[in-house]
Parts: sequence; structure tokens; C-alpha cells
Amino acid sequence: MEYVTLSNGVRMPQLGYGVYQVSKDECERCVLDALKVGYRHIDTAQSYFNEEEVGTAIAKSGILREEIFLTSKVWVEHYGYEQTKASVYESLRKLKTDYIDLMLLHQPFGDYYGAWRALEELYGEGKLRSIGISNFYPDRMVDLCSFSRIRPMVNQVETHPHNQQTEAQKWMQKYGVQIEAWAPFGEGRGGLFTDGTIAKIAAKYERTVAQIILRWELQRGIVVIPKSVHIERMIENFNVFDFALSDEEMAIMATLDKKQSSFFSHTDPNMVEWFVQMVEQRKSNHDHSKDKKKW
Repeated sequence: MEYVTLSNGVRMPQLGYGVYQVSKDECERCVLDALKVGYRHIDTAQSYFNEEEVGTAIAKSGILREEIFLTSKVWVEHYGYEQTKASVYESLRKLKTDYIDLMLLHQPFGDYYGAWRALEELYGEGKLRSIGISNFYPDRMVDLCSFSRIRPMVNQVETHPHNQQTEAQKWMQKYGVQIEAWAPFGEGRGGLFTDGTIAKIAAKYERTVAQIILRWELQRGIVVIPKSVHIERMIENFNVFDFALSDEEMAIMATLDKKQSSFFSHTDPNMVEWFVQMVEQRKSNHDHSKDKKKW
């Protein structure tokens, strides 16, 4: 396993296992499988509705809690100082742990300043070992870094060969923020898994396209959290530390950048309106797990 060291000195495994869109019925089994494979970094979120299953799997695994790097995220409807604090304590309860290794603000909307003050306080109390953000474009990240007591340590953003975030990564490096990729495969959109350029590199190393993508991201210093419900894919995604791409191959991969999201833009006013409407709807929806998600 390779690690990155965050700005506060905390070591974070560079490869993790994400549970976005893993159902409550499958989640416990999947996390146990991932831990058996060797993953020691698990990424969940309040909005994934599977924190309890993640916590149960970790407890059942028999692995010491301090050997696992656990990430969760505060959802936007819980923003604001008091609500964020309450939601983090609820996440701690569901995850069956006294601390969370990394807590992120999931979206750059609403009262994220109030939410950030809550994370700063919980960080100071030792409930959170590190704190960060997700989906913050460079302008909002610089804003938060500039006017907060504690700078975010991580920014988790959509990053894959078709949306490489090279300029955003430069801004993160300037402010000491570690880049982390959600959707490191872009969910295969735009024919990514059948891309001939990547396939040619994969053939040379007798690897899969997915393994080449992960290796490319790791060599860029990016933390990655691929997800699969199949243990054979978990094993495949984990076996990316025994080879390296050449400088020429890294340059070839760079040519695949389309410099745009494969999903949506957080700067699109229509998208912001959608988030507002969705939050209002969820306030009266008791079965949140049935919500249609775009994030």
C-alpha cells in the first residue's frame, strides 16, 4: 500500500474502497470482502445510507480500528453549525466508532461555513482526525482556505482520464489540500473502459484498463476509492502497486483529458436549483434511501 501524508501529518492510504451506490443489503458483505482483500481505507457518506452497515462490517472484521482509515461526509441538508455537529455524532453512532479519520463536507452549497466551524471544533476535540471538503471547485476551495481557522486537508472531486482536474490539483497543492478522486473510472462513461489508447498500454503490462487508470491516478499523487460489489474486481483494483507507467505513458494519458465533467457541473445554476429542491423534498421524506441521486 502507498500512502499520502495530509497537511496535519495524518497518513492516508492512497487506495481505498468506496461504497457509493452499494445497497444496505450488500454493504456489510462488500466491506468485509474489501477488508479481506487488504483494503484499509473505507469511504462512505451520510447520503449513501449505509454508514451502519459499514460500521457493522468493521466491527465484525476483527481488524483493529486504528488500522482502518474511515471516511464519511456531511450531507448538505445537515449544514449549519448545530446541525452538522449533531449529524457527525449520529455518524459516529452508526459507524460504531469513537472517531472518524476523515470527515468531508459533501457539497459546496448552503451554510458550509457554519458546517465547517463545526468540523473544526470536532477536529479539535479529537472526534475527527482530519477534515476536508468534496466537490469544491478551486474558487470556493480558495475562499474556504482563506477565511477559515483550519484549512481543509482533502478535496474529493470527480477525477478520471476524461476530467483530469490538472488545474484544480495545482490550486490544491498551493493550499496544501490533498486531491482525492470520486468516480476514478468515470463510471465508464464516454467509452472509457474501451478506450484504445488505454487498452494499448494495458496490453503492454498485461493489465486491465481499470488497473491502468488507477495506476495513472496513483502516480499523479491522487487518492482513489474505486467501488465494486464483486470480490474479483476488488482484488483487481487492489493489485496496482507492482508496476509503474513510464513518463511517456503518463503523457499519453494526459492527452485524453476533455476538461469537463462526465456527470454535471456544480457551477450550473440548474444543478444548484436541483439540490435545493431535493433537500426540501428530503426534509419530509422518511425513506431517504429511495431518493434518486445524481451525486
